[in-house]
Amino acid sequence: MKKLVIIGAGGHGRVIADIARLNGYTDIVFLDDADIPCVSGKVCDYVNYKDSSSFIVAIGNNGIRERIQNLLLDDKCEIATLVHPNAVIGSDVEIGVGSVVMAGVVINAGAKIKNGVIINTCSSVDHDCVIEDYVHVSIGARLAGTVHVQERTMIGASATVINNISICSDCIIGAGAVVVKDITECGTYVGVPAGRIK
Repeated sequence: MKKLVIIGAGGHGRVIADIARLNGYTDIVFLDDADIPCVSGKVCDYVNYKDSSSFIVAIGNNGIRERIQNLLLDDKCEIATLVHPNAVIGSDVEIGVGSVVMAGVVINAGAKIKNGVIINTCSSVDHDCVIEDYVHVSIGARLAGTVHVQERTMIGASATVINNISICSDCIIGAGAVVVKDITECGTYVGVPAGRIK
């Protein structure tokens, strides 16, 4: 198995490293622009690894994760996809490159998880949902059937989205919010039912 280069050495990166080890990676290095002791270099040093390694971007900020993953893709780097062995994944679920599915997650039949998505610990994505590129479904969030979440949106911890809902790109759904109608305007939505912060 190739070396895995994890870009991002914070807490999220350490969780991803644990998932990578459970998937058989034994040679893992971190790159990060922050001054963190465990890193092997800056993000720009990815070029030193590109011919012999797979990459995953372990940065929670959706826009930054998108920018770095697109940089790697443009430079023809191999991007890994990681699924924790304790996740429950339907047989016909599609999961795109650079996505991470964490422990305790359930993703049911017909769901499509696109590129660079984080499906975080103990969250659930029910049947026929579509999760577009660089979305983050936070810890304990629940998406009922046939939900469509567009690019770079974050679904907060323990938020709930009822079935047949569409959420536009670049939104933040606050922790514990309950989304009961389509969201068509980007912004931050909180409460029960979720409403936009003006």
